[in-house]
Amino acid sequence: QVQLVESGGGSVQSGGSLRLSCAASRYTVSSNCMAWFRQAPGKEREGVAGIGPYGRTTYADTVKGRFTITQDNAKNTLYLQMISLKPEDTATYYCAAARSCFRATMTTATYNYWGQGTQVTVSS
Repeated sequence: QVQLVESGGGSVQSGGSLRLSCAASRYTVSSNCMAWFRQAPGKEREGVAGIGPYGRTTYADTVKGRFTITQDNAKNTLYLQMISLKPEDTATYYCAAARSCFRATMTTATYNYWGQGTQVTVSS
């Protein structure tokens, strides 16, 4: 059974940084598409960043230039480096993995496996 375990969330002030990690079990992070999503209270889940099987990435406009998605194949872990955080980045962040995908995408329906989420809170 595929398991995705996020960590690295926390509380920071506006302008701060965090790095989220997503450790995968029974799934090879480099083999397919993975992504980070987030959901704020009362809002729909939205895609933040995605990475495809060939390493290409895609980002939501709201985080471009501030967030970077990477993967460490040796550690089988997906990361999301977040800088210049804003209060509107406050949300629960989820990593997701696809069984079959050809290019980086943040389409929710593409993803078959989800982590439990990690909370990010940015105060002004």
